[in-house]
Amino acid sequence: MNFSNPIIFFLCSLGVFNGFLVSIYFLFFNKQKRVQNFWFGLLVLFLSLRIGKSVYRIFASQEEIDLLVMQIGLSACFLIGVSLFYYIKASIENRKSIPKSWIVHFSILFLFISIVGIVKPYTINYEFWRFFVWIIYGAWGLYILASSYLLKDIVKKLFSKTSKCTTAELWLIAVFMANALIFTAYIVGYFFLYLVGTITFSVVFYALLIFFLSKKNRETIFQKIPEKYETKKIENEEAALLIEKLNSLMKVKELYKNTNVKLLDIAKEIHITPHKLSQLLNDNIGKSFAAFLNTYRIDEAKNILRENKSITLEAVGFEAGFSSKSNFYATFKKIVGQTPAQYQKQFL
Repeated sequence: MNFSNPIIFFLCSLGVFNGFLVSIYFLFFNKQKRVQNFWFGLLVLFLSLRIGKSVYRIFASQEEIDLLVMQIGLSACFLIGVSLFYYIKASIENRKSIPKSWIVHFSILFLFISIVGIVKPYTINYEFWRFFVWIIYGAWGLYILASSYLLKDIVKKLFSKTSKCTTAELWLIAVFMANALIFTAYIVGYFFLYLVGTITFSVVFYALLIFFLSKKNRETIFQKIPEKYETKKIENEEAALLIEKLNSLMKVKELYKNTNVKLLDIAKEIHITPHKLSQLLNDNIGKSFAAFLNTYRIDEAKNILRENKSITLEAVGFEAGFSSKSNFYATFKKIVGQTPAQYQKQFL
């Protein structure tokens, strides 16, 4: 091995070593036997094998390089994308078990790359692998695109002013961005500086670690929620009664006009827990607390715009319960499809 630059070697190999430890933990020693954790373990394992191959190639002399190691690293790269895809899919869908179709899909890819390695071993087919590596990167890139599609609703939520992403959702975006960054680094590095991919892995590995440690409720990312805290479905009959009480309360007391109203305040009014109210809104009404309030606020704003022609648009928003002019304008346009001014023109 060539240790002529030990600092760079240390930086490159640090992420690889810790990546292997993390993958082994999630695959074999993690007590939380979740589908998400299994795919995350595979994802980190294949990334570590791929990056490890790069470190080996960079710091080993040409005489020492074992071409079998090179083949294993490239083969692992072929399975990074599918592992990322199923990790994100399992997390979003909160899977309790791995569907057979997922197993078949992954097995086909695994067998394909294994057969290629047997029929065309790297040791005697170097020129073939120089071409085949682009198929490997192509597969990785396609699964990154597919993963981005899975995350579209979370990304919308991230930039929404009416809802907030959970720690688990932010983590999925961070993992996706890390993979996309590593993929881009390897494509760029192939043409300019091969070393950039290995360093990028170490950087994003510890960036994810810092992100994880800095977040509240981080246990929701990898741990199973205890059964006693799991959501129990509200029966349809009970849900209908609660929704009726909730709508009646909003119409009579007009709590939505209070910009500081909390979930707890409304839950107390209809004599249920905040958790149950949140569940009712999300599961039975299909809206977040903020979106539910904004429905009433927009209806109120539309009434004011129709009946009061002299009031300013900014005052309309505050009267309806919005805390800011920008929030009122953005929410109105999103729900109604017009700006407040465009809507009011119809009644002038």
